[in-house]
Amino acid sequence: MNWQDVAQALFPQGHRITEQDNFLSGEAQVGAQTVTVIGTTDHTPIGVDIALAQAKAVLDTVKRHPGRPIVILVDTQGQRLKRRDEMLGINSYMAHLGKCVELARRSGHRIIGLVYDQALSGGFITSGLIADDCYALPDATIRVMGLPAMARITKVPLETLEALAQDNPVFAPGAENYMRMGGVAAIWREDLAACMEQALAQADPVDRRAELGLERGGRKLARPVAVAVRTGTALRTHG
Repeated sequence: MNWQDVAQALFPQGHRITEQDNFLSGEAQVGAQTVTVIGTTDHTPIGVDIALAQAKAVLDTVKRHPGRPIVILVDTQGQRLKRRDEMLGINSYMAHLGKCVELARRSGHRIIGLVYDQALSGGFITSGLIADDCYALPDATIRVMGLPAMARITKVPLETLEALAQDNPVFAPGAENYMRMGGVAAIWREDLAACMEQALAQADPVDRRAELGLERGGRKLARPVAVAVRTGTALRTHG
């Protein structure tokens, strides 16, 4: 689905979103409130330039529109693997973007991420995953690393990883598996405008991903380990 169709479905009351060099920015109407919209399109990788553009849009919102919600539309193949970006320190630019989003959150801005097409690797971490809540459309492609690449790096046979992926969402790509792990709060299947309005109304800056992963059976140890580390108690597991 292209970003124009997604924007029309999400913001039927109107939007002023523009695209320049695969970077989306603008504002839209959701119910009685205006939201800032940033994002990417055409599977573009997140490089130095887009990371800075997104960070600037977030900071401009914090400065000019206190408390205005921010919506991040995600369609990226990950971080840009170009010599220029690596030499400039793409990791620092992505960290800067993450800090800007956290500043907005601490300043009272609700932040919603929506994977409408593709979300891979580091580009997903500093966009959808850093939001208060991240959602996805049913056909969205989400993964940190494909199983063939995982097999090459870990030296674990591809057949073994494919078998593990049948029962364990940690090894499997897709929106449904990320929802089981708690990384995706929910998958939006019907009225996208109503879903967006509800998501903004219930957005919570408290990170509940580990808790959701435990409830949904996708990440059974993340929450218990975090609690054990925080409280200094012994880790207790069942099953």
